[in-house]
Amino acid sequence: MPPAALAAPAADDEARIASRIESLIARMTLEEKAGQLTLVAAVREDEESDRDRKPGEPTAMQRQLAEIREGRIGAVFNGIGADWARKLQRAAVEESRLGIPVLISVDAIHGFHTIFPVPLAEAASWDPNLAERVARAVAIEASAAGVAWNLAPNVDIARDARWGRGVEGAGEDVLLGQRFAAARVRGYQKSDGKSAADAHLSDRDAMLATPKHFAGYGAAEGGLDYNVAELSERTLREVYLPPFKAAFDAGALAVMAGFHEIGGVPMMANRQLLTHLLRDEWKFDGIVVSDYAADHELVVHGVAKNDREAVKIAFMAGVDVSMTSRLYQQYLPDLVRAGEVPMARVDEAVRRMLRVKMKLGLFDKPYERMDARRERTLNHTRQTRALAREAAQRSIVMLRNDRSLLPLGKGKQRIALIGPFASGPDHLNGPWTVFDDRRDAVSVEAGLRAALGRDAQLSVTQGSGIDSVLPGGIEAAVSAAQNADVVILAIGESEAMTGEAQSRTEVVVPPAQQALAEAIKVTGRPTVVLLRTGRALALEGAVRDADAILVTWFLAAETGNAIADVLFGDVSPSGRLPVSFPQRPGQVPIYYARKNTGRPPPPGPFQEYTARYRDISVDPLYAFGFGLSYSTVEYGKPELSTATLGPNGTLTASVMLRNIGKRAVDEVAQLYLRDRVGSVTRPLRELKNFERVKLAPGESKRVSFTLRREDLVFLGPDLKPVSEPGDYDLWIAPSSSGGIAASFELLGSAE
Repeated sequence: MPPAALAAPAADDEARIASRIESLIARMTLEEKAGQLTLVAAVREDEESDRDRKPGEPTAMQRQLAEIREGRIGAVFNGIGADWARKLQRAAVEESRLGIPVLISVDAIHGFHTIFPVPLAEAASWDPNLAERVARAVAIEASAAGVAWNLAPNVDIARDARWGRGVEGAGEDVLLGQRFAAARVRGYQKSDGKSAADAHLSDRDAMLATPKHFAGYGAAEGGLDYNVAELSERTLREVYLPPFKAAFDAGALAVMAGFHEIGGVPMMANRQLLTHLLRDEWKFDGIVVSDYAADHELVVHGVAKNDREAVKIAFMAGVDVSMTSRLYQQYLPDLVRAGEVPMARVDEAVRRMLRVKMKLGLFDKPYERMDARRERTLNHTRQTRALAREAAQRSIVMLRNDRSLLPLGKGKQRIALIGPFASGPDHLNGPWTVFDDRRDAVSVEAGLRAALGRDAQLSVTQGSGIDSVLPGGIEAAVSAAQNADVVILAIGESEAMTGEAQSRTEVVVPPAQQALAEAIKVTGRPTVVLLRTGRALALEGAVRDADAILVTWFLAAETGNAIADVLFGDVSPSGRLPVSFPQRPGQVPIYYARKNTGRPPPPGPFQEYTARYRDISVDPLYAFGFGLSYSTVEYGKPELSTATLGPNGTLTASVMLRNIGKRAVDEVAQLYLRDRVGSVTRPLRELKNFERVKLAPGESKRVSFTLRREDLVFLGPDLKPVSEPGDYDLWIAPSSSGGIAASFELLGSAE
């Protein structure tokens, strides 16, 4: 079949969509157009605000339904339930003048009813395919409750551990961020990688993805959420924009603008990024939605004198849809009538919103995602729980295992489980779980008891609060430790310490828990630390020096079972750090892809007039990409297929991996490059590829990576892509630190 014939149905479909859209726009009033660009929070019959409702007054739900009938609301967020969604859709489709369906959205950041590990934890799996499968499972659950639009994924690069929202993304690295961004978009939107990226978007178990927060939000000064981000255009383009581009290339048809500002321009007013870059340069044709009431915040920023002016600025900058403030609904019609906003710009935004709704199949099948039977049967399925357990297992990172303390034997040891996170349903899921039932999550104690069986020799002691000393707590914990063969210390951050608006200046284990750890250390009992966290922490004293350390993040629904699987050796730890762990809080922001500077820190003790701290080295405590297993993998020296890479050629770099331990291992081989000399300074190392490799005990395998000239492209002095001839260093290593270097030369003239 000729290519033209293959493309014809898609072209016909686009023509049909365009015709329907233009017909609707021609019939719409200004108020109805503004309504399509208004996204509001959901209300229900049991709203607390209805408690003071006077007899005869409409309920909050009745008022919202009336607005939908009047065409004043185009989308609703964070309300769920197939029956509830049908009420809204019926009001829109059957009872409004034009019958335009309403778009129902949620913030399903890492799960819907079934909660999966927080995104940063999932990134520790270094497995984008796992992230895609998780996103697919989330979409299946959410879409069964009427949801067609997910306000995720977060694709912000986060290099400052103080910033709480790093828990929502994939960590510090650009390549890892790109791959996880694309994978999550594919999962939400049901892209199969073969047909057009939006080919399955109308399926009833698919939902629109929304990468956020455009752009550079993770670079907030001081790690302070909502703060300004002072970024050069180079850093913005090289570090913070690529994950967004990867998400759009994967088919995302929506994007959320951030709360922050860059260079004195709030993102909601940034026409350079929202229109010139996004539309003109990247040709993005989806919708741009504000963050929560961010259009109103232009007044608080000090760039708009009132809400009316804020609407004009945001809308003309390129923000199509206003979330929750209702300011577009209130002011946009008047701005058009006054000649301050062109009708063509309004029609452009409405056209985008209607196109998205049609792509989602809402016009042809408005109730397809609103099936109460599917909603009941697709929540908390056996398969979904199994995936949650697998994701949790593969998210755990082992940082330390002195004298091979782990894995523990079942039934052979008396175990003292100690710490504020030892038991109970709280603080398992992590932040951003809007629709979870935390009673469904498996605690550490429950997981250990299930693994050990009825003869478990397990004591459980709280020892301390999260932030507070408990009367007699340390004494009880010490007693429990003294009567045990091994201590499992469950400590770290609470859910409230990480996430939006949860910046921390001291990224350490809270003092009350640190004191508990120090007291346990004095007993001399072998100790395993289970570190619950949503960020990289600076580990100190007894925590840093524990016999074994497992970073267990917020693992959500299957927390206890997954931890038990790893502790007792049913599963070997295979996670790798997606962020660098600092030695001290004062090192942050810290990331592996740093620059050499003109006075790099030498090895050895402190020397003056170099880029070095007086008290510690510049190195992290644990490097990006680091993680141990229950076996040891030996890396050979990288072998290159050629010493030179021509303009149109390829170079294959390979290394022999050998499992010299007695247990199977799931290794992550990581390829790093360094451009020795460039027209602009280049990082000491850049991750260029990675591959997971399964090795049986004693097994050897060769891992190969292919490099092309495009893999060496960077932004030159004029911010244009360029690859320059010269020498490169190459490592295939288990982390961003160490490894044996090889070198090659890139040939050809600079572009």
